[in-house]
Amino acid sequence: MALGTAGVLVLAGCTGGSATDGDGDTTGRPDAGGDVFPASQVDPLVAALPQESVGPVPAMRLADGLVPPTNTWFSGLVFGDEPMPVFPFPISFQLTADGLAAGLPAPVASEKAVVAPARSDVTLDVGATATEVSAYDKVSVTVAHLDGGTVLGHTTVAEGSPLVSYTAATAQTDTLGAAVQTVGDGRGTLTVGDTTWGVAVTGGSLDGTAVRLDEGGSVVLVPMPDQATGDQVRTLLDAAASPLVSVTTAHRASGSGSTAVSTTELGYETAAGGDTLLVSAPHMGDSAADGGTGLSYETVYGTVPLSTGSALSFDAPVTTASAALDLSGLSDDEKDRLGDQVVADVAATEAPAADTYFGGKALYRSAMLLQLAEQLGDDASADTLRASLVDRLDTWTDPSGCTVRDQECFVYDPAVKGVVGKVASFGSDEFNDHYFHYGYFLYAAGVVAADDPELAERWRPVMDLLAADIASGADNQAFPDQRAFDPYWSHSWASGYSPFADGNNQESSSEAVNAYAGLSLWAAASGDDALAGQASWMLSSEASSALAYMLSPDLSAPQLAGYDHEIVSLTWGGKRDYGTWFSAEPSAIAGIQLIPLNPTSVSYLTSSAAGGAERIAAVVAEASASGFDTPLGDYVLMYSALQGPDAAAEALTALADLPETGIDDGNSRAYAMAYVMSAGAR
Repeated sequence: MALGTAGVLVLAGCTGGSATDGDGDTTGRPDAGGDVFPASQVDPLVAALPQESVGPVPAMRLADGLVPPTNTWFSGLVFGDEPMPVFPFPISFQLTADGLAAGLPAPVASEKAVVAPARSDVTLDVGATATEVSAYDKVSVTVAHLDGGTVLGHTTVAEGSPLVSYTAATAQTDTLGAAVQTVGDGRGTLTVGDTTWGVAVTGGSLDGTAVRLDEGGSVVLVPMPDQATGDQVRTLLDAAASPLVSVTTAHRASGSGSTAVSTTELGYETAAGGDTLLVSAPHMGDSAADGGTGLSYETVYGTVPLSTGSALSFDAPVTTASAALDLSGLSDDEKDRLGDQVVADVAATEAPAADTYFGGKALYRSAMLLQLAEQLGDDASADTLRASLVDRLDTWTDPSGCTVRDQECFVYDPAVKGVVGKVASFGSDEFNDHYFHYGYFLYAAGVVAADDPELAERWRPVMDLLAADIASGADNQAFPDQRAFDPYWSHSWASGYSPFADGNNQESSSEAVNAYAGLSLWAAASGDDALAGQASWMLSSEASSALAYMLSPDLSAPQLAGYDHEIVSLTWGGKRDYGTWFSAEPSAIAGIQLIPLNPTSVSYLTSSAAGGAERIAAVVAEASASGFDTPLGDYVLMYSALQGPDAAAEALTALADLPETGIDDGNSRAYAMAYVMSAGAR
């Protein structure tokens, strides 16, 4: 996929399987043109890497011919011994022993979390003995229900759709978990607890708990908003009657300068065509869908409107990747002090780590020091840094590296389909966090090769594979398109196989932004215009979502009352947490939304959507109750400088008192000083 001429929508890739397609009515996906890492480009690069599964290959419920969809909202349906609940917002969806269950999660807030577990409000027994994902795109997934080798039917669910759409592959009678009260021909409702669900049948009939379907007939289940009147229920059932088939994703850029926006458009396709029921997420704004119903659902992300239409369209301000901090406003004295610290930090640089996370952070740290040395005219330090970076990147980007060593190299996993570092960290061998890890490599390589085409060409075989692993866009079959990025939520999902009852999750929104900023810088250095366009969309979206849901969230909805913190640091399909995977310290909880505070961060963290000095002050106050010599406290201190000159001056003083152990391994005192000084000079 490529973003060509500004204002031209570009479709994202979609894919369908072949083993259980039946008649193809519900499992096909539209073709999507694009030239971001097509097969002709990546296949020779993949072939040049050693082929190896570094971690155990999980069980997969996946049709033949489909690329394993790691890091998606629905990964829990595919991987592991048993399928997990998933959250096609605003509903929950589960596979059962004989069919499916769906619910409308009810949010409950406490001091540190807002939880809305999956529910089984409505069940449908279709007589299945097994399931497999038979088709998917970035927003929807289709599951084939099997009885031995026979396909009974297919269920499609999607983010932004309250529908559960089941289409029969053969004539059959299925069973609901509760009797239906008829409200019209092929229309009815059932109530479980305090939730009412609508039932709409096409090509069949309803009788109590029995759903009789002809071959190709369908039943659609949809939760009714609490406020819906009888007439509104009938209107909603008519709007929901045609089963959802797929969702297309397209994006475009328009405007320029401060008015530039990146637009995402999600097209919801039904069997009959035309409008369906849609639910927009809070970050999309009020105009994402045109046909408001005046009804809404309460969710962990706030109260969201129910609309009718065929598409959701929404904008994000364009965030532009930056390779270096702006030091133009620094005084001569500040530059001298900064220069002395660069020399000290270059001398203190330690041997690089062997894994892809800490190894990537070490490369990024040196690349940021290189930018400082070059801007300050310190040729000696710049030469030392450049030589070291080139040497280390030469090692990492040797396609055959893993044939001669067991670290600082990559292999291609032919079973799960992706590039994996030989030394695993944080579950990278299970496809966790690839974009976090590879973003550091891409940022560093983009900086070092920016003005050196020879280096870009030398590193391109492996760097392009790292980029393709997280940002393919041409259905190349070697990688899933935009592996972790979710265009509905405008953010990524970190867990590869998502073995959780709460759905998938993302912790470090800032490292996600870093990933797509690095992708943008690598695209520029390597001259890949198609990748640059897609990377801009992903970067802008991720930055917008980071502010909307993590750093500056709107927590004013009544159902969120009781949550007692400034930020959210773990976002899931079915809950929102104040915590991290690695530390309970408030500095870590905030810092994981800031790390590594790259040069790109300045623009989105100082935007109007970030909340201004008052919001920064509130976040910092909560995060620094124990001072800044705490986990990731250096990033909280740097962030505090964005409040303005006075805060920057205070931060610079505090930074001078911070011990070396208080500086993160991906950071340096010189870079922290430069960030604070440049913030004070803005």
